[in-house]
Amino acid sequence: MTQQTPDGWRLFRGDRVAREVEFPEAPPWRQFGDGPGGRPRHRPYLIGRTEADVVSAALHLRRPLLVTGHPGTGKSSLAHAIAHELSLGPVLQWPVNSRSVLKDALYGYDAIGRLRETHLRQERGDPEPDIGTYVRLGPLGTALVPRDRPRLLLVDELDKGDVDLPNDLLTVFEEGEFEIPELSRLPETQSEVPVLTHGSGGERVTVTRGVVRCREFPVVVITSNGERDFPPAFMRRCVRLDLPDPDEARLRDIVAAHLGEDALSDVDDLLHAFLNRRAPGELATDQLLNAVFLRKGGVDLDAEGLLDAVLHRLGGMV
Repeated sequence: MTQQTPDGWRLFRGDRVAREVEFPEAPPWRQFGDGPGGRPRHRPYLIGRTEADVVSAALHLRRPLLVTGHPGTGKSSLAHAIAHELSLGPVLQWPVNSRSVLKDALYGYDAIGRLRETHLRQERGDPEPDIGTYVRLGPLGTALVPRDRPRLLLVDELDKGDVDLPNDLLTVFEEGEFEIPELSRLPETQSEVPVLTHGSGGERVTVTRGVVRCREFPVVVITSNGERDFPPAFMRRCVRLDLPDPDEARLRDIVAAHLGEDALSDVDDLLHAFLNRRAPGELATDQLLNAVFLRKGGVDLDAEGLLDAVLHRLGGMV
């Protein structure tokens, strides 16, 4: 039997009493899967005219858009907003970390899996497996597949990668192509090989002579938290957009866009607390949205330590 807990919003009480509670609706930005009517969910994104014009310039020039700004200023969300507004399909995302290398973004080849399957088939007297079954294009490789309309590639937090990674990307960005040696070495009778693309859709594309060459250069959005500088040669080939921290008026617009105009009627104290605590890079806009959402759900943010838990600083030790 489902029961509501006492004190309304307190789902967990820490009293060691087992109960089934009715979970409230999640915040819009924490809802997954398809939206109404089976359409992909779209989250509102607000951007100024000046910043939007920089995006358009990068699109005209077919150059990567390098987006910088403090955490929480909407760098990654911008990529999804562009893909939605221009009907470019799902975003191809490459989250970069200290172990990321260019090949990971281009393609992967499961040599061990193919060798194992080959041995099993030889024992049964069956023909060898198709090599294309063991090649899957990565997010960058999939973005470079020749199409009439480009796909959008998000290279997320490039500054977390190895210092040589930006230079490694230059050749691919300039040439718009790359080679898969495992396929280019095949005999002429196997010049065309269907391979899997990045994502869960199971799409296959045909690679000829081991070369993937784009027809339209993909829309590339690269984000950086500014943790380190990039080489001049790389910067010269990018269009740069620096997203500022939103001011009070923009914060009110963001709250209204995500939670409705009625959320602004009881937000002044939370907004002022957010602005008073915020220093460059110390608080993210989604933390304010979290606080407003909890307030709308009847959560007592004046409870001891709760506002501090929601509006905690991003830097320093946890």
